Amino acid sequence: MAQTGGILLLNGVENPGDKLVFFMSINNAKFRRPVVPGDQLVFELAMTSRKSKICLMSGKAFVDGTLVAEADLMASIIDRNDTKKPTS
Repeated sequence: MAQTGGILLLNGVENPGDKLVFFMSINNAKFRRPVVPGDQLVFELAMTSRKSKICLMSGKAFVDGTLVAEADLMASIIDRNDTKKPTS
């Protein structure tokens, strides 16, 4: 779900190749049904809030139309260049 949220966030920014998404937190996670190998997961995510570089999302996961998991996620979008370590 967090990876799907990252795609959602990068889809809405200029030059997504120059950005990174960092997962920050998960809240209100509920796992409602088991998911087994062979199940096809369908994720639905909605951005509920975006302030500067911090984004809140609400996500749901479905198998065959049945809700199997849901959670609220927080992520941050940063410039890829901000992650480089200074050289000595």
